[in-house]
Parts: sequence; structure tokens; C-alpha cells
Amino acid sequence: MHGKWVKNLVVTGAVIGIGAVLLTAAGNPANMGICVACFIRDIAGALGLDSAVVVQYIRPEVLGFILGAFAIAMGTGEFRPSGGSSPLIRFTISFFVMIGALVFLGCPLRMVLRLAGGDLNALVGLAGFIVGIVPGAVFLKKGFSLGRAQPQPTASGYIMPAVALLLLIFVIVAPSFIKFSETGPGSMRAPIAIALGVGLAVGILAQRSRMCMAGGIRDIFLIRNGSLFLGYATVFVVVLVLNLVLGKFSLGFANQPIAHTDSLWNFLGMALVGFGSILVGGCPLRQVVLAGEGNADGAICVAGLLLGAATAHNFGLASSGAGPTTNGMIAVIIGFAVLTAIAVMTVTKRRNA
Repeated sequence: MHGKWVKNLVVTGAVIGIGAVLLTAAGNPANMGICVACFIRDIAGALGLDSAVVVQYIRPEVLGFILGAFAIAMGTGEFRPSGGSSPLIRFTISFFVMIGALVFLGCPLRMVLRLAGGDLNALVGLAGFIVGIVPGAVFLKKGFSLGRAQPQPTASGYIMPAVALLLLIFVIVAPSFIKFSETGPGSMRAPIAIALGVGLAVGILAQRSRMCMAGGIRDIFLIRNGSLFLGYATVFVVVLVLNLVLGKFSLGFANQPIAHTDSLWNFLGMALVGFGSILVGGCPLRQVVLAGEGNADGAICVAGLLLGAATAHNFGLASSGAGPTTNGMIAVIIGFAVLTAIAVMTVTKRRNA
């Protein structure tokens, strides 16, 4: 079984890598074939939750992740709605995970894609991501837990797939109340059919493999097992090779697409993402897939990510190619303080119970 699981991880990584390069070639921004944080940010803009006109589009890829995970979970008998594990805490942590991601300008998956494109700022981000995971893993060893998920009504598991289906109709029909960017990253998009197709494939495979970069690094630290990390290692290798073949590899810090060169805040932004991802039990891609397979805790995390994205642009927290903002720096510091307080209080309570 372990060998089959490892094979699934490698296949999932290869499909994500090929899909990301395909999506970039088809119109998505460079080094952003797939970015869960950026795509959720674009959806927030499209729904009018913020007024950043350059990042407004309902990304079919995210809808595909949800619907693909839902379809395969239903087909394999793994659709068992559950949740109720500290929902408000999960929401809050996920909110700050998104803040960290938008200060860095990307989720863990985009970090790997950026690195495979030669963006050395992503290497700094990777270092921060790993450093952020370490204290999260330490808290896990000390007993941190948000509690067990409990069975939920069947209707609970259908809500996120239904929302994804509704948003898919919106992006196809393009009603006047949905916003579409005419310039900037939000205007750079692959055709709907290609984006949805890649999203469905990734959702199906990621559900079967349980792929998660934060979990992979956590396992290396806690149990000296790097199997879960193989998926993202495969993404890196596949995208690196394809970029070299296609002449899309550009090594350096400067002039990278949708990136900034402030090393300190690239590091700290991704450290916050790593810390928060461990506390909620998975990185943004994993949470979206969990939401698709009927996990209400994953859905709560997606909601936190969505509000975090809207808040980042409403209050000037998100970085740009010019670098991080002062508000964004303050928000990252607040995020570390809030997540640390949550972790300490949770561990203390469990010890005293």
C-alpha cells in the first residue's frame, strides 16, 4: 500500500507540473500556472469582496479542485461529511495564512513553480516556509490539536461542490454582477475548458494521494519520513525540465514575474504560511481538496482564505512587484502573535484537562 501511495504522489506531482506549464502557455501569468492563494484572491475580487481591479476573475482551476475531489470521493465511497473541529480557530489561522501568502505573493505550490522557473526569491520563501513549519511541529509534539472532526449531515458535504458549480456557471455566463479584470494578473487566464480540465485532474489526483507540502516537511521533521514530500519534489523537477526545454527558465532575483526582492518579508511571509498550515493540518491546496470531499473543516479554512484575500487588498496588506507594504509587514507580525497565542493556549488547556 505504501508503494502505491508513493506512486500516486509522484503521478499527482507530474500532472500538476505539466498542468501548470500548460496553463501558463494557455494564458495564465508566468510562474503562476497554478496558485491556490492567488486564485482564491482573484475569486474574492470577482465577487466584489475587494476593489482591486487587477485581480478579479473566478478561476476555474479552483472550482475543478473542489469538483474533482468531490467526484472521486463519491466514486470511491470516501464522501463522508465531517467537521466541527474548532471552526473559528481554523478560520482565523487560515485568514493569516492568506496574509502571509500575499505578502510573499504565492502559496506553497506557486513557491515551487517560481523556484522551478529560476526565481531565487522563492528559495528564500522556501527557507521561511520550512522555518515556520518547525515551531508548528514542535507544538504538535507538545500536544497541540484542534480536536476530532465529527460526522456531519450529508447536506453539509454538498455545500462546497454546489458553490463551486454555481461559480462555474457564473464564469461561463459572465453576469454583470461578477467582475472580470481587463488588465493585470486577473486578465491573464487560460481558456475555461483547459483551466477546468486541469483543475479536475488535480482535484482527483490530490484527493487520492493526500498531497500536501506542509505535511511532507512536517513528516520529515517529526517521523523522519519524506514520502509525502515526493509530490512537490516531482512538481519541481517536471516544471524545471519543461521550463529549460521551452526556454522559460530565468535564474535570478530581479525581474521575476509577479514577485518582489525583499528577502526578509519573502521569508517571513512564507514562515507564517508554514506555521499556520501545520496548525490547521494542511496547506491551501489540501484544504480546498478536503472541502471538496465533504470536510467542513476544510471548507471553513477556504472561507478564512477568502476573507484573508479580500482583507489584504482592502487594507493594503498584499505585496506588489515593488515590494511589501508597511501594513502588510504589521499584519504578518500580528499573524505570528495570534497563531502563537492560539497554539500556546491550546497546548496549555490540553495539559490542564
